Amino acid sequence: MAQLIDGKAVSAAVKAEVAEEAAKLKDEKGLKVGLAVVIVGNDPASRVYVNNKKKACEAVGFQSFEYALDEATTQEQLLDLVNVLNRDDRVNGILVQLPLPKHIDEKAIINAISPEKDVDAFHPINVGKIMIGEYSFLPCTPAGVMRLIESTGTDITGKQCVVIGRSNIVGKPQAMLLLQKNGTVTICHSKTKNLKEICLGADILVVAVGRANFVTGDMIKEGAVVIDVGMNRLDNGKLCGDVEFESAEKKASYITPVPGGVGPMTIAMLMKNTLTAAKQQAGIE
Repeated sequence: MAQLIDGKAVSAAVKAEVAEEAAKLKDEKGLKVGLAVVIVGNDPASRVYVNNKKKACEAVGFQSFEYALDEATTQEQLLDLVNVLNRDDRVNGILVQLPLPKHIDEKAIINAISPEKDVDAFHPINVGKIMIGEYSFLPCTPAGVMRLIESTGTDITGKQCVVIGRSNIVGKPQAMLLLQKNGTVTICHSKTKNLKEICLGADILVVAVGRANFVTGDMIKEGAVVIDVGMNRLDNGKLCGDVEFESAEKKASYITPVPGGVGPMTIAMLMKNTLTAAKQQAGIE
């Protein structure tokens, strides 16, 4: 029977570290850390995420600047706001909540954010730095996954690591981070053949496909570490991950629950990135 990896506890530890360092910066250097969050339109899930980010800022002692824009906001207006925030010294990190309304080109907005303030690590410059292992910021979810794996005491070196999902936000950077820790990495996706066979070889399995209960216990190697990035709502209203928990729990050595696993880590790592950005902008190592 697997041990649960408690994302709430690990994220609380990360936020406590960030809060302590932020307080020290304020006391010793007079530096107040600030995060600007921009939301366009009224997507209910996006509003929940933004509210959670605001609460996290309060918890760690950051200034929080929220810009809630109307659904009809033009791309030009949003770009103007991003440029203002790029120049605002109070703002160390800029986060534009995705998805954006269809008439706005997400890529153009991401590319407009200063790489030094890109605390989501979506800008092509930051993506390139992740590829060569010389990064300042890591995408928040993959960074959170790495912290969860670390919390189990698992040494990634030499392990067979399988990532299901190839998105720019999770799958691809996740594979890079595992590779940088000397894992042997396989990336799987919707066109992968023999998926079950590949998964059964995984010492560490990270699942990020956005399909409820996609991975079942018969796809999991005995004693594997299983990280479920998925968050899906079933017809009965219950939340579940991409991994069928009950059957997977019987095979894995460690497994993340949904909710309470990867989710809390994403915001904790965002706080960590924002602190890193503030220190770099102030010339503090």
